[in-house]
Amino acid sequence: MSGNGGATTSGQLRAHNRVRLLRAVHDCGATLTRSRLTRDLELARGTASVLVGGLAEDELLHEEPAPEHARGRPTMVPGPHPRGPVVLAADLREDAWELAACELGGRVSVLAVRGHDGTPEDALGPLGAAMREHRARYGARAVGAGVSVAGPVAAGGRVDVSHLGWRSVDVPALLGLPPGWVRVGNDTALAGLAEARRGLLRGVEVGLHIHVDFDLGGVLIVGGRPLEGAGGMGAEFGHMPLTGGAMPCPCGATGCWALEVGANALLRHMGLPHGGGRGREQAELILARAEAGEAEAARALAAAARTLGRGVAALVNAHDPEVVALSGLGADLHDRAGAVLAEACRNGLMTIRRERPPLITPSALGRRGSLLGAMESVFDAFLTTDGLAAWPARDTPGSRV
Repeated sequence: MSGNGGATTSGQLRAHNRVRLLRAVHDCGATLTRSRLTRDLELARGTASVLVGGLAEDELLHEEPAPEHARGRPTMVPGPHPRGPVVLAADLREDAWELAACELGGRVSVLAVRGHDGTPEDALGPLGAAMREHRARYGARAVGAGVSVAGPVAAGGRVDVSHLGWRSVDVPALLGLPPGWVRVGNDTALAGLAEARRGLLRGVEVGLHIHVDFDLGGVLIVGGRPLEGAGGMGAEFGHMPLTGGAMPCPCGATGCWALEVGANALLRHMGLPHGGGRGREQAELILARAEAGEAEAARALAAAARTLGRGVAALVNAHDPEVVALSGLGADLHDRAGAVLAEACRNGLMTIRRERPPLITPSALGRRGSLLGAMESVFDAFLTTDGLAAWPARDTPGSRV
């Protein structure tokens, strides 16, 4: 717990412990007292006091009395400084985007929500304008931006969203932001990262995260990190022929699992127009109609849940996860057709897997996982010795917004 990270001088050790303390405050959601953090990080009380004092002077931490403390000297809880670092995080979905400002500890303040027509220009142009506006507003406090997108992401932030016709779209360029300042990631991988940091996969050595929206994506979490492949574009579970389908997919493959699970699949089952990032409200209406007992909608819901369960079984057989977390529409399928999903999964498991099946459960983060993962990707870069070394002095213009 108390490793020195390779530090060989007192200055290096201090820098290392500053990072450890800030990381601990961030990861716990700014809920632990200074004394608890001191114990967990195996720091001397005097060392912790000096560290917290220095971080407060640098406008990185601010302490508040713990709620409901006993009589006597109040117990203090370190949290984000009111003039501390801010990450801009965006969840770019097929039909809309959400932009938020995120503080150390994970507190999220939504800044803007806007629909778009599915083209790169209409999606990314206004989002970039909003991000540049708030970057200027926060000044030096804004330490970076994270963007979650519903498709594979190549080096440099180039994105493919096959069902929208996006091919190698240069996201940072269309946002008008420096490539080094913005981090672009796949929505499912980022949601899995957030689930490992703040949700049901926290402390789980091997977990599986499945996110369902218009279609489906998934990622394997090992040791708290999503396995994204050599080029960062792995874990496209939705584009695996796991369930024996034969439909061609816009991605170029045939029989993709994703074609039979998400909102597009529900709309297709009901004979409604689908694809192109349209139909979210209609898909939610189908779920409500199924819950009300309408036979056709119930059949569509059951078909999607059954296909989700069969695909999960295949991945469980391959990866042996401890927990399978479902987010987005996947959580809705679990809540509204859980028995169908569970039976389909159990029937697809090897005998040795049935003896100790993984827990299959809705995400703890709801639909906010991808946004939180985008935030985490930026704080991961900031909460390093190099990242903190670049943090501005207190009187840097713009840092007091």
